[in-house]
Amino acid sequence: MNHGLNHRLLTTRPAPIGIFDSGVGGLTVLREIYRQLPNESVLYFGDTARLPYGSRSPEEILYFVRQILTWMAEQGVKMVMMACNTSSALALDQVQGEFPFPVLGLIRPGAQAAALRGKRIGVIATQATVNSQAYTNAIQEISPTCQVWEVGCPKFVPIVEQNQIKAPHAHQTAATYLRSLIAANIDTLVYGCTHYPHLAPVLTSILPSTMQYVDPAVSMVAAAAQELDALGLRSSVPAWSTEFYVSGSAADFKRLAVQWLGHQPKVSQIRLPELAVQPQS
Repeated sequence: MNHGLNHRLLTTRPAPIGIFDSGVGGLTVLREIYRQLPNESVLYFGDTARLPYGSRSPEEILYFVRQILTWMAEQGVKMVMMACNTSSALALDQVQGEFPFPVLGLIRPGAQAAALRGKRIGVIATQATVNSQAYTNAIQEISPTCQVWEVGCPKFVPIVEQNQIKAPHAHQTAATYLRSLIAANIDTLVYGCTHYPHLAPVLTSILPSTMQYVDPAVSMVAAAAQELDALGLRSSVPAWSTEFYVSGSAADFKRLAVQWLGHQPKVSQIRLPELAVQPQS
C-alpha cells in the first residue's frame, strides 16, 4: 500500500478519508478500504488511551466523537467513517450535520446486509451498542419479519487489544457469550463491533458450519464508495501511505497492528483538542 513514488509526483497530499475507532478494531474497515477503494488515502485514529468505548456513557461517547471529528476537520479530511459501532449507535445522528464532510456509521449498512442474509439474526456487540438496541431497530425497520438477539460481549475488545485471541480463556469466553444465540437457533451472526472479526477463528470453531456472518465494514465501505461517487470526491490519483495516530501508546498499537496489516506501520501519538463546551446529554 506504500506508494512512495507518487509522493514526489504530487505537490499536495490528496484529501484523505478519516477512520477512527477506540483501537485496532477499525483496521477491519481499513482493510476493506484497501480492497474496495485502493486509490483513497486514509488518516487512521485509534483512541487507545480511552478504550474500550463499550462501557462508556452516551455523553462521554458523544464528547469523544466531537473531539475526534474536530481534529480530523483540522487535518483536511473529505469524509469520516466511524469504524466503531458504539460511536455509530450513540453519536452518529447528533454529529452528522455538525461538520463540513459526510460522516458514515456502521449500523445501517450492517443491518441492511443482515436483513438480506437471514431471518434469525444474532448480534454480538459492546454493552453500550446492545443497550442502544440500534441493530435490532435498524434490522426490523428494514425487514419487520426478522428476529434479532443482541448479546453484549465486554471482554472481547480487551482480548483483541491484549493479543489474547489464541489464549484458552478467549475460547471459553466466546462459548459463554454465544450460548444464548446458539439456543435461539440463529442463522446469521453480525459482528457488531469492528474488533470482533479478528476473533473469527474462535467464533467459527464454536458456531454451526451453516452460520452466515455479516461484517458491517464491508457494507460501510461500499456505501462510502457510492457517497464519494455521488459527491464527485473519489480519488483519481494513487493513495498516499496511511497515516496512523493514537491517543495512547504508539509502540503498543504498532506491535498489535502489524499482524493484521502485514507490515509495521508508522504511528504518531497525539493529544486531541479539549472542546470548550461539554455536550448536552
